[in-house]
Amino acid sequence: MRGVHGHYLRIDAGSGRAERVPLPDAVHRRYLGGIGLGTWLLLRESGEGYDPLSPGAPLVFAFAPLVGTALNTSAKAAVVSKSPLTERLNDAMLSSGFAVSGKGSGADALVITGTCERWSTLFVEPGSVTVRETPDLCGLDASQAAAVIQARWGEDWDVVAIGVAGEHAVPFATLTHDGRHAGRGGTGAVLGSKRLKAVAVRGAERCSPADASSLDALRRDLKQRSLGPGTEKYRTTGTLGNLLVFNRIGILPTQNFSRGQDARAESLSAEGLFEGERVERATCRDCMIGCEKRYVGPDGGTTRLEYENVFALGSLLGIWNRDTVLRASQMCDELGMDTISTGGTYAFAAECVERGLLELPGVRFGDGEGLLTVLPKIARREDEGALLALGSRALARRIGQGSEGFAAHVKGLELPGYHPGGLQTLGLGLAVGARGADHNKSGAYDLDLSGSVNRFGLDAKRVAAMIELENQAAVLDSLILCKFVRRALTDVYGDGAQMLTALTGETFTSDDLRAAGEAIHDLKKLFNQRQGWQAKEDTLPSRFYRAASNGGGAHAAPAEGEPEGIDPQAFSAARAEYYRQRGWSLEGRWQPDPDLLATLRQAG
Repeated sequence: MRGVHGHYLRIDAGSGRAERVPLPDAVHRRYLGGIGLGTWLLLRESGEGYDPLSPGAPLVFAFAPLVGTALNTSAKAAVVSKSPLTERLNDAMLSSGFAVSGKGSGADALVITGTCERWSTLFVEPGSVTVRETPDLCGLDASQAAAVIQARWGEDWDVVAIGVAGEHAVPFATLTHDGRHAGRGGTGAVLGSKRLKAVAVRGAERCSPADASSLDALRRDLKQRSLGPGTEKYRTTGTLGNLLVFNRIGILPTQNFSRGQDARAESLSAEGLFEGERVERATCRDCMIGCEKRYVGPDGGTTRLEYENVFALGSLLGIWNRDTVLRASQMCDELGMDTISTGGTYAFAAECVERGLLELPGVRFGDGEGLLTVLPKIARREDEGALLALGSRALARRIGQGSEGFAAHVKGLELPGYHPGGLQTLGLGLAVGARGADHNKSGAYDLDLSGSVNRFGLDAKRVAAMIELENQAAVLDSLILCKFVRRALTDVYGDGAQMLTALTGETFTSDDLRAAGEAIHDLKKLFNQRQGWQAKEDTLPSRFYRAASNGGGAHAAPAEGEPEGIDPQAFSAARAEYYRQRGWSLEGRWQPDPDLLATLRQAG
């Protein structure tokens, strides 16, 4: 099979030993690469109920057949592990050159276990794996650490690194490469638990395509389509362009999801930020879309303008000062913390303070100065920051007193910037997601915003369409292609099959890729079951259900035009239908094929 190396590297960071392990073509055919391959490897290399921060816990960097082809948005790596925040599957994406150099090092994936005696950096290149002690990098942010590594050992190394939060095993610490982040679920803490400050890769071992002419034609066509109307909003205002739209339709989370609108939203809008012509456009490697926008401050420094950052550190906290929100976002990037979980946990704690359940200095709705003071303390687990570093689920369990009802998470992962009361198909998607509350793995918001369903209600009829969106998302994450490029594709399965056929020399069909999407979801389910998943986890906090009491969550009389909440009976019926269509039991459990289990046991 062309387009792949046919093996992965199993690396023990403690000893520096590396083993080349064969990968059957059948695995690539069934699970493609990226998230699919990474999940398969995680299952193969791990046991039941293990500690994600233990020495034996695997951290997987998985590449894909399309990586290195220069197809638009294909320069991505999947990072897969058990999450220290959720104790369930964590599958994140990391953009730019690390993926291309990682695959160029001569492997389809890196599986890292073990723990170094002192803080170190792992170097991987063709035919060589080296662990070098780098304790002096501790305390630096990820970008600073990468710059030191490149200055010492060469600028041709692509480096992924952690910040201070990863060093202190904050369960929502991030991995960073070239200003992009594998942000959610604590991948930075997993790397930090191995006393690895960074992983550096380089190499030019290319996998030549079977039909270079056809693949190049597909590349040119995708490039052209990526500059069409389907991606225009990402090219112009980026993801922050959603903020005012979401506020207008009542789904902008405000003050810990107690509301979905606020008259002050204009102060954080893309429109307001772009007026001053202080916004630069940036792109990941091999991308024509350029969704990333960076705000240039008075000192010349830049800050990412992402909707999720601004919602999580702005409207969710009742903070409407633009400079404060942007500074908080920049601090999270420097410290190496996921902005959504950071903001979600702070918002939950602020409501606990407001209700008299907790006393924490610097934690109040609307307190921008307090937020900026607390952020470094979270990263270092100091003073009041040590409590917030737990994440909202663990903090709610500690506080009790009904606080679990308004801790906005699923399986421990804090909710993204969409009020599920006004996007109820997405609410179901967040609840059943293997990773927890992750809109990128669901895509169900596309259905809610399409106008084809009642977004303020749930019914079983839309479940098939929701599953289709989930499967497509899994395929894109496994090919790998950015989710934004889906707007430029005619048919995710058909277009993907053409690319794989030209690259690998084997025939792929739309049905093959559709089956892969389903199989990848089953793999995720199997991993979570092995880690102790229970059906009661597939739900939302009581705040979002229509009949919830004030003590546990939902406000009895929402403001006019704002979401009323989800009917719990309709939610239960739709979830049962989801399980049925997935081929899982009514308890959401899945019995894997014996052949799959046999393959996974062949770990060596």
